[in-house]
Parts: sequence; C-alpha cells; structure tokens
Amino acid sequence: MQVDRRMFLSQAAGMLGAAGVLSLASEVSAGAARPVIRPGAEPLPVGLIGAGRQGRAIMAEVQKIDAAKVVAVCDVDPSRLESGVKRTQGAEGFADHKALLDKRKDVQAIFIATPTHLHREVVADCLSAGKHVYCEAPLAHTVDDAKAILDAARAAKSIFHAGLEGRSNPIYQLARSFFRSDSVRDLVSLSAQHHQKTTWRAASSDSSREKALNWRLDPEVSIGLAGELGTHQFDVFHYYRGEYPKLVRGSGSIRVHKDGRTIADTIHNDLDFADGVQLHYGATLGNSYQGRHEVFCGSNAAIKLAWNAGWMFKEADAPTQGWEVYANRQQFHNDEGITLIADATKLASQGKLKEGVGLPFPSLYYAISDFFKSVLEGKAVASPAEEGYRATVVGIMANQAVLSGNDVAIEASVLGV
Repeated sequence: MQVDRRMFLSQAAGMLGAAGVLSLASEVSAGAARPVIRPGAEPLPVGLIGAGRQGRAIMAEVQKIDAAKVVAVCDVDPSRLESGVKRTQGAEGFADHKALLDKRKDVQAIFIATPTHLHREVVADCLSAGKHVYCEAPLAHTVDDAKAILDAARAAKSIFHAGLEGRSNPIYQLARSFFRSDSVRDLVSLSAQHHQKTTWRAASSDSSREKALNWRLDPEVSIGLAGELGTHQFDVFHYYRGEYPKLVRGSGSIRVHKDGRTIADTIHNDLDFADGVQLHYGATLGNSYQGRHEVFCGSNAAIKLAWNAGWMFKEADAPTQGWEVYANRQQFHNDEGITLIADATKLASQGKLKEGVGLPFPSLYYAISDFFKSVLEGKAVASPAEEGYRATVVGIMANQAVLSGNDVAIEASVLGV
C-alpha cells in the first residue's frame, strides 16, 4: 500500500533529504531500544539451544539487555557447550535440549540457533513445553519441515519470532517509510548481494566432529548460499513490497574453494515478481567487495541498504519534498549528498547530526529486543512465523534453481498468499 504524499511529508518532518545521495540512519539510543521489565520483576530466564557462531552472537546481544538473562545453554558438541557456558554468568549447560526443558522449568524463552536442518524437532518441543521461541532463519532445510514449524507456531499459545533481522532494523524501517511513499515512485529493478571472503569450513582435530561442524557443506542437508544467506535478504524485499516472487532461476559453481566440496561457493539468482519486476541476487564466499546490501531502483530515486547504513540516490528530475533544508552534506564516491536522520531537527539543534548516522548495535540486537518486547510488553511480533516460512521457502527454491539450473516456480498456494 502506497503512503499518501501529504501524510508522508507530515510524518517526515524532522527527517533530512536533498538532491543527490541521502544517507539513511536513525537516532537510536541504547535505552530507547530496550524492552522494559515490569517494576519489581526479575530478568526473564532465557535458554539458548545451539552455542555455535550464531548462538554466541545471540548471547552477546542478550547480555546487553537488562530485561533478560541466559540461565541455560545447550549444545550437542562438548567443546561448543563448554565455550557457551563460559560466556554466561552461571548458566547451566545441557547436551540435550529435552533435558534442558525437563530440568529448567523456570526458563520462559528459548533462542534456537542449531544447524538449520535440526530446527524442526527443537522448535516443536520448545513450543509444546509452553516456551516463547526465537528461531534463527532460515527456519528449515525443506519445505515440509518449514511448514511443520509454521503449523506448530500457529497452534502454540506462546510467542514465535523468526530471526529475520531486517524487519527490526531501525534503518530499514526508516527507509521503508520512504519506499512506501512517493520518494521512489515507479519501481524499476531490485538487486542484492552477499559477498564474504570465508570458507564455510570449520577445522577440527577430531574427525568424528567434521561432518556435524560442516553441515553447510553437506549436500544432504545444506540449502547453500541461496538458502542460508539469501533467505534473510529475500525477506527484505518481501517486507518492503508485501509481494513474493513467483519464479526463480539460478546458477552456481565452485570458483575459489576447491577442497572437495560440492556446494557452490558462488551463486546467482533471478527472481521474477508478478508485476514484471525482477530481483537479481548474487552471493559468494570468494570475495568481500561491497559486502551485503540490497538496492531498490525507482523512477524518482534508488535506495541502497547495507544493514548498519543506508542511502538514497535521488534522480535529478525528482520533485523536492520540502525536508531538504536540514541537509547535512556527505561525500559518496563522486557525488555529494546529505545524511538523512530521524529526529534530525532535534539532533541539529544539539550539534549532533553526525552522531545519528549508523546503528549503535548490530541488527541482531534489535531483532532480539523486539522478541522481548513481544514477550514482556505484549507488542506485535515483528517477524512472525508466516513471514519466516515464506522467506525460507523462497530461499529453498532459489537453492533448487542453483542446483538444477532450471526455472523453479514458487506457487502462491505454497506460500499461503
């Protein structure tokens, strides 16, 4: 739904803009983003299942929030479990998630950060036990498992939050308000990439742990770069447009990591939407240039989002909308633009415009904060199970297109739209 231009301008008072390049940012103070504990209440007891890389990242962000405390950690790998417990203050360790649920009845919320293909059983058990669940995305490695998780979340009385961080990112929320106004106007094209110089291979001195640690490289369970990385970025376009692709093409190859793997380290996808707009997506483990970002190109402007920053590039013939007067100039390659900052008027009066650029915390922090706001304050779930399911299905089918080299249809009936 497009936002009326007059309504948008009234809402945009205090935001910045100008011809050329606009940097999108939000003034987000640490305190303003944090959920509130009810007066006299103790921090919410939280459990973590999966203490690998993403699990450790979750623990780091939870520890910034006074409203919750990690009291139980679970991982089937002894080394990761030991490391996870050490990162908390007094958390109890478990090698089996069922033991955690059985013994720690006090735990009210669970973060699930196990390998993707193990989510289904863990989610079902946690929801059956009445726990609030934050499940990392993608939700599953098959459509059937993703649907089972969706059904379990719908049937549960507790809260389920899919780990799609773009929906909680303050910069993405701000930029979305511009996208859904007349600022971008007629949509021309979409593009995104995830470039990261890494291997996806975890070294281990214990050969028995090798396969489990390197599940992303196991063709039996991995959904590749399109599924593991693309899911999060595809959802950004779902979030902005309220539309979902109907067909995806793909290709992939091993360009750098010729170590015996069969999972492509470089992929390309084209996703077609019903209105004729196409999304071009690329991901690689062999190069880091321009990292991870998404781009929306329209007849009035383009918006580029990069998770902790964002920019708007206005066309020369785009109409002036009235908030350019607060411009704070910024150089972007060969173009001179201005920063766009929420509460810009207030910040300008304090001489703090430049401090409003960027995010003080990783985007994961805001997703976790939104989860706790749903649990503690009854706020609407920012990333519901339905959207987690749809993004996961699109990621799975994009990976199928890479593997087959064929067009893969994404039926609206499968997505539930």
